[in-house]
Amino acid sequence: MTYLALARKYRPTRFADLAAQAHVAAGLGGAVAKNRVAHAYLLTGPRGVGKTSAARILAMALNCERREEAGGEEAGGKGEPCGHCDSCKRIWSGAANLDVVEIDAASNRGVDDARDLRERATYAASGPDRHKVYIIDEAHMLTREAWNALLKILEEPPPRVVFVFATTEPQKIANTAAPVMSRLQRFDFRRLGPHTIVERLRYVAEHEAIDVENDALLLMARVAHGGMRDALSLLDQTLAFGEGAVTAARVRDVLGLISDELYVELLDLVADRRQHDVFPFVARLVDAGADLVEFVGGAGETVRALLVRVLGGQPEGITETLRSAIDQQASRYTPGDLLRMLKLLGDVETAIRRSPHSRLHVELLLLQWAMLDRTVELAEVLNALRAGAPPTVPEPVSPAPKAAAPRVAAPAQLAAAPDSTPRLPVPLTPEGLASAWPAVVSEVGRRRRMVRESLAQARPVAVEGDRVTLHVTKGEAHLEGLERNRRAVQEAIQTVTGHRVALVFGSAGDAAGPAANATDIEPKRLHEDTDRAERLRMYRSKDPTLDAAVDALDLELLE
Repeated sequence: MTYLALARKYRPTRFADLAAQAHVAAGLGGAVAKNRVAHAYLLTGPRGVGKTSAARILAMALNCERREEAGGEEAGGKGEPCGHCDSCKRIWSGAANLDVVEIDAASNRGVDDARDLRERATYAASGPDRHKVYIIDEAHMLTREAWNALLKILEEPPPRVVFVFATTEPQKIANTAAPVMSRLQRFDFRRLGPHTIVERLRYVAEHEAIDVENDALLLMARVAHGGMRDALSLLDQTLAFGEGAVTAARVRDVLGLISDELYVELLDLVADRRQHDVFPFVARLVDAGADLVEFVGGAGETVRALLVRVLGGQPEGITETLRSAIDQQASRYTPGDLLRMLKLLGDVETAIRRSPHSRLHVELLLLQWAMLDRTVELAEVLNALRAGAPPTVPEPVSPAPKAAAPRVAAPAQLAAAPDSTPRLPVPLTPEGLASAWPAVVSEVGRRRRMVRESLAQARPVAVEGDRVTLHVTKGEAHLEGLERNRRAVQEAIQTVTGHRVALVFGSAGDAAGPAANATDIEPKRLHEDTDRAERLRMYRSKDPTLDAAVDALDLELLE
């Protein structure tokens, strides 16, 4: 006895059986029922979602010997074929048929093939009540000359002749033969969701008396990527692998999938900030022969599912093992952290897919995740300021933010370090300040990390009494940052040198000193960094409370 693959055995025989394609079923079935069938159709969509099946059902309905008897509400209306007559059986099975011809355009794509098709279409159907239906699969493979040869017959076809073109890439037809598109009625097929695929697989398993775990169905639906035919083929493949119930572990072994336990371990690694474990973790993946591209894709799906859970939703299409782990990890992540993780993944995903050094890219990605600065809600910072005590960022993460709240990236500890820098016997002269400047920069860094970077770009150039002039060697943003934090710099100089000073800032390129006329300053070229600095300066100027919080706690403001 010849075995029939599940993908063929459970192929739809009626429009109503087309999974997740109700719009196609209504359009084609209604056209048959109302005798308003067009002369040419274009069926587009991903592979394995029912395009060729829909074309065959249309051919069956147009040539069904008992369509009127099969009509009615229970049968789905007069547009449905009976599925049992000799004509329906032959069309459904793909057997030789005088009136229904299936052509693979990948191997019959030239102008001579198109001319032959055009000549055959001029012959009448085998009976007065029958239609000639030509199903052209992979239609995007036809050449421009072939489309030109078909153009006239598509515009004015012989009576009772229907052309059905199926393709996964309609844009290629539009580029190759744009005039043809206006001669065709187009139906776009949708990719099937995991829930729809799981339900269909469960239906097939019940009818085939197959014992299968729900997690195994979820894994097959995930790998199928929205294609029902692929999902049924995966079920067939898993059944051939061994005897007994189909388990999730068996599906992973057959398909070479990465265990959910590894993704659970990854979530723990990132939440605990165990950067030192990243390299051994990736090494285990490589030693096990895991596909790093598949691993990164699964990691992205896991982080996305965790984000859905943190935002209060319930992720779909994941196994119970992963769902349980995500429920436990939800309190350890904030939406801001997860969004930044997904963005980092998106930035390197192409490189991981194409680079010969994909392992290095994966290691760098996981290190970035594990070393990611945590985000803290600005409202919490401001409330703590009003209470008179600077907050600290809890490890591993802070409370979840509100959707519209501005956010800041904070160091692990926001409180200022104790003042332990010894005073030096420094004269208040440009030379004396220059010798003590590293200590001044270090002292500022102990108080405000962001200001230290700006002060490192400045040098004392003049002293008049207690007035000290500093020139910033480069960077408009550094100059603005020092002007905003003038008091912190003055306090650091007093701590190191023992002298109370008043500061004046200027650019190292100012010919006339800090008070030079604005018209003498060379225009600055606008680029991404300065544009971002200007936007952040604008945000701070509009919100004095925000400005005070950033200065007081040495926070880095994120857009």
